[in-house]
Amino acid sequence: MVYGSCLCGDVKYELSGEPAMIALCHCQECHKLTGSCFSTTLAIPEDNFSLKSGSRTLKTFEKKQESGMMLKIRFCPNCGTPIYKTADAEQFKGIIIVLAGTLDDGLAINMGKPNVEFWTKYRTSWLEEVKGLNQYREFA
Repeated sequence: MVYGSCLCGDVKYELSGEPAMIALCHCQECHKLTGSCFSTTLAIPEDNFSLKSGSRTLKTFEKKQESGMMLKIRFCPNCGTPIYKTADAEQFKGIIIVLAGTLDDGLAINMGKPNVEFWTKYRTSWLEEVKGLNQYREFA
């Protein structure tokens, strides 16, 4: 079992099983969402994700992404930490997209390394391609 939470600790969740995908994403939404150059996310089957506290207080923000899919971002209303996303694209049905920075043990836990990099056309110029990952200029 893997645990995660928001910055203030009000929202807590747990994950079980292996992620379906671990991705780096350089899209403009992830830049804004994380305040950084990319996001690292875990695609988790819905049945392997469970909110343990704060589930009634999570706020939702919806945004149509450049690819046309609708993103729903769930975040803590107290500290603003984005916890997870869902998307209406066919390949994300039944998937919770967890922001890896909310894992309590960070990426130091043995969740494996990313296997895909999306929206590389927006990769910050001083970041190099991560060798060995499937690369997509946009969303695959």
